[in-house]
Amino acid sequence: MLLLVDLDGVVYRGSESVPGVAKVLADRAAAGDTVVYVTNNAMHYRGDYVPRLAAHGAPVGPDRVVTSASASAVYVRDHMPSVRRVLAVGAAGLERELRELGFDVVTAAHAATRMSQEGIDGWAAAGHPDAVVVGLDPQLTYLRVAAAADCVRAGAVLIATNKDPLYPTERGFRPGAGSVVAAIETASRTMSRASIGKPEPYLLEAAAKLVNADPREAVMIGDALTDVQAGRAVGARTVLMLTGVTTRETADHLPEGERPTVVAADADGLASVLAALADG
Repeated sequence: MLLLVDLDGVVYRGSESVPGVAKVLADRAAAGDTVVYVTNNAMHYRGDYVPRLAAHGAPVGPDRVVTSASASAVYVRDHMPSVRRVLAVGAAGLERELRELGFDVVTAAHAATRMSQEGIDGWAAAGHPDAVVVGLDPQLTYLRVAAAADCVRAGAVLIATNKDPLYPTERGFRPGAGSVVAAIETASRTMSRASIGKPEPYLLEAAAKLVNADPREAVMIGDALTDVQAGRAVGARTVLMLTGVTTRETADHLPEGERPTVVAADADGLASVLAALADG
């Protein structure tokens, strides 16, 4: 089976491992399953997750992690062949993913600095980009939003890596990429052309394509309802873990059309349901 596995809330919570899950995944990989990790987090380069996952004991390789940043870069390359120059609003991981696919990338930080120093608008400061790709920018400023909005109003296509309104941290929730996207959409009076991360299907499609698999044959394992929605969007079976943000009460009261294929309370439950799905 192809297992598409969410990270935070499934494999780990912050810096702590979710007990037993990494071993379950390692056992499934040893039995022949393909494990690909999928995350809406657009701040980090996908390769940076490899040592972190390995430290938790999870089976992982350099080509087995897909982030909303890497999937966004692939989406723009595959769906918008005329795009050459991109304004990146986000952290270093987003910039690196775009550069690796050959885009001429200017950061919102650079554009904002030019706006301030040279007294020019964001479109000129960014060098007239073809697209604006937006993720979570922990250093977001007013001028970075202004630069992105100027570019979109001038005709650049707006792409959201994801629209998660909140980002969970060990100190509680902080504004997520969706909050940054909303600010730019409001300021530019333009909705984003596409949102790549879950619950939309693009992230899972990119993960399946990475290993030449059909996403309809995958099993999506996640702790959030957006994981289930993304899995359903590509026709995959879904496992909702109760190790993260979703409670048993919430899972039990989901409408028929929104329910996962199965619910697993913990690693033991995950091992059992994956064995059943493999046999069925």
